[in-house]
Amino acid sequence: MAFRRARAGSFEPVRGGGAAIALDEVEISILRSLTVQLLELVGPGEEPSGADDDPLARLFAEGPTKPPDDPALARLFPDAYEETADASEFRRFTENDLRARKREDALAVIRVLDAGGPVLKLTADESRQWLGTLNDLRLTLGTRLGVTEDEGSELYHLPDSDPRKPLVMAYLWLGGLQESLVETLTR
Repeated sequence: MAFRRARAGSFEPVRGGGAAIALDEVEISILRSLTVQLLELVGPGEEPSGADDDPLARLFAEGPTKPPDDPALARLFPDAYEETADASEFRRFTENDLRARKREDALAVIRVLDAGGPVLKLTADESRQWLGTLNDLRLTLGTRLGVTEDEGSELYHLPDSDPRKPLVMAYLWLGGLQESLVETLTR
């Protein structure tokens, strides 16, 4: 079976459109910790009052109209339009749902990690959720680190003593996982 041959740190396809990967305990711990931190960062967002009681009110609930102040959150929830009025209107009706989807995706990653085993097997839906969460983790770390596309950037040549080094290594590792999962799912 395909999932038994999953190589460490690299996704392999499984029947049904999913993927499998072998991660060691340290990698699982790091990925779980980063994902929990992402959940804390994304948070519930602004919950409209009274919307919890009425399903129709939840459907038409309005969210925030301004981008988040935190640069990482602003990167995860960017404006959809350059026009301020259009961006505010769009954000008002979409950000809460986007936050909920990011939370659901991150929780799906945690559930798979907590299920454990030497090989983590993802369904097609879980694979999509993992892609979303890996992307969100990279965007968040990249924003916090000030990552640019310049491969000559000092961030890629930090001494081991630099406190940013573990975050840069995590950023690069997450990129490798994301690339491997995309390649696996497009085979």
